[in-house]
Amino acid sequence: MGEKRKLGRQGLEVEAMGLGCMGMTEWYGATNDAESIRTIHRALEMGMSLIDTADMYAVGANEKLVGRALTGSWRDLAIVATKFGHRRDPDTGTFLGVCGRPEYVKSACEASLKRLGIDHIDLYQQHRVDPQVPIEETVGAMAELVTEGKVSYLGLSEAQVSDIERAHKVHPISTLQTEYSLFERHVENDILDTCEDLKIGFLAYAPLGRGLLTGRFQVASDFDEFDTRGTGTAYPRFQPGNFEHNAQLVEIIHSIGEPEGWSSAQVSLAWLLAQRSFIVPIPGTKRTERVEENANAIDIILTAEELDLLDTLDPRGARYPEASIPTSTSPPLPEA
Repeated sequence: MGEKRKLGRQGLEVEAMGLGCMGMTEWYGATNDAESIRTIHRALEMGMSLIDTADMYAVGANEKLVGRALTGSWRDLAIVATKFGHRRDPDTGTFLGVCGRPEYVKSACEASLKRLGIDHIDLYQQHRVDPQVPIEETVGAMAELVTEGKVSYLGLSEAQVSDIERAHKVHPISTLQTEYSLFERHVENDILDTCEDLKIGFLAYAPLGRGLLTGRFQVASDFDEFDTRGTGTAYPRFQPGNFEHNAQLVEIIHSIGEPEGWSSAQVSLAWLLAQRSFIVPIPGTKRTERVEENANAIDIILTAEELDLLDTLDPRGARYPEASIPTSTSPPLPEA
């Protein structure tokens, strides 16, 4: 690795590929803490400094795992990014809604610092916009954390254009984190243009379509009993009919990579890196070999013809059930 990308105008700069940690503790099948820690260490060894977690992942257990991985000199290699806003019952894990109240921002940050075992968070992100709280109030509280030295840079996740613009007026926003991949391109309408205009970096989560774009999943039985992609209705693209169609599309990606010895995952990440210079994918994995594979995608340069062919992919199914697709916007500030 070695390609750096600037995220925002406040000084945050990271390698062009980061690591998402969500699946290390929940939702994507069986977990292994020791292997996950080795994966984080291997990512850092390869220069993938941005390590992304959130307080709601496994109700705080994910942050604790990341904290265990970043003891000693490992902390010096990492840009720690975490998120707040999704509240869950600590005993049952039940989702309790989104909260952006200023007092909650402060308490959530203190809790994350304790779980991570660090004295400051490099990138602190609002996980979802609270439709009940003006975003100016939420970001105002986040800005106070910067002043106090507990946070270095601020980010948003899944925010709409109006909220990004309003937040940025309160305090410079360094990053927006939203789903973006060959199979999910909704941000190309207005979101990416807004980020470019405001000089905000973009963190692309689920850049491999939650594994679909790797080609490793062909039938539902490829998922274990603990993997929400193969059970329930959490991800419509994995539902019968949609899943088979989408798996076939990956053959087109494979046809581009196979002659060059590139995996479908690498081609998919190379496509994403080619879209705009301020995009940093954060593919999630819990295996060291996948980290190495993803990191090497940075060196792949796709031709104009290959990029055009990839643009023709037409997946079936939404990224979330309709009721779960993030669309909330912040209410206006009350009149003085």
